[in-house]
Amino acid sequence: MSETAIPASGPGRPTLRGHIRIARFDHWVKNLFVLPGTLVALTIDPARLHSMSVWRTVAGLLAVGLVASSNYVLNELLDAPFDRLHPARRNRPAAAGELNLPIAWIEWLAFFALGIAAGACVSLAFVVNLGALWIMGLLYNVPPVRLKDIVYIDVLSEALNNPIRFLAGWYLTGTAAMPIMSLLIAYWMAGCYFMAIKRYAEMRDIRTNGYLALYRKTYASYTEPKLLVGILFYGSLSMLFFGEYMGRYRMEMVVAFPFVAAVMGVYFALAFKPDSAAQRPELLIREPLLMAVIGACAVVIVLMLFVDLPWLHQTFRPTTPVRP
Repeated sequence: MSETAIPASGPGRPTLRGHIRIARFDHWVKNLFVLPGTLVALTIDPARLHSMSVWRTVAGLLAVGLVASSNYVLNELLDAPFDRLHPARRNRPAAAGELNLPIAWIEWLAFFALGIAAGACVSLAFVVNLGALWIMGLLYNVPPVRLKDIVYIDVLSEALNNPIRFLAGWYLTGTAAMPIMSLLIAYWMAGCYFMAIKRYAEMRDIRTNGYLALYRKTYASYTEPKLLVGILFYGSLSMLFFGEYMGRYRMEMVVAFPFVAAVMGVYFALAFKPDSAAQRPELLIREPLLMAVIGACAVVIVLMLFVDLPWLHQTFRPTTPVRP
C-alpha cells in the first residue's frame, strides 16, 4: 500500500499530548479483568487473603497497565498507515503525525521495563505472565507474523489477553494452586465473543468505506454472517466451559447465569448501533444499561463465590435410578 493511497490526516507535528495519548491510559479499565483471577484464587486458597499486601497488589495492577501501554504504543506505531484509512482512527497520534518516532520507540520499551520492574515486586510467576502479555503484543502487531491480519486468528489471539490477565490476578495472591483450566478457556472464549462483536460493529459502521479491506486485511475474508456465526460459537463455548467450572467447583454460580446472559445480550445489542461503543471499549462506560447489568452481574458473582447455598446442591444433585 503506497503512501499516496493514504488520505492525509492531522497536523503532522509531534506533541507531548500525542505521546501521552498513545499509552491509552483510558484503556487501563481493562485491568478489571485481572480481579476475577484474584477472587477465584481466594476461593480455592482462602488462606492467601491474610498474606496479600495492598502494596504488592497495587504494584501488580500498575505493572499490568504499564505492559499493556507498551503494547498500545507498539500498536499505534505499526498501525499508523492503516489507521489513516479509518474514519475515526485516522486521528490517532501516530496516524496524524503527532509523534517523534525515536522517542515513541523509547516510550514503548520504557513502559515494558517499568512494568517488569513493578511486577518483580509480586513474584517470578507474575513477571513471566507479564512477559506473555508483552509477547502477545509482538505476535499480534509485528510482521511477518502479525496475527491481526489472519482471519479468525486475529480474534483468538487478541482475546488470549483475557486469560493472561486472569492469571495475573491469580498470581497476585501468591497461591501455589494450579489455575482452573475450564475457567481460563471460558474467559478466553468470552474475550473472543466480545472481540467478534467489535469486528462486526466496525464492519457495519465503515463498510461503505472503499478502504475497508486495506484498513484491516481480515475484512477481505470476513462477512457479517461469518462474524455472527463466530459470535454465537464463542459465546456458546464460553458458557459451556463456565458451566463445567460451576459444576466442579462452585454450584452457587448458577445464580449468576441469568446476569451473565444479560451482559452478553446487552453487549450484543450494541453491535447494531451506529458508531457503536463496542468498537471502542474505553467508551463502554457511557452506556448506562450495560454498566447497570455489569454492576449487578459483578455483585452477584462475588456473592456466589463466597456465600454457600446448600439447597442449590440438593436441587442440582445427580439423579439416581429408583430400584424396585
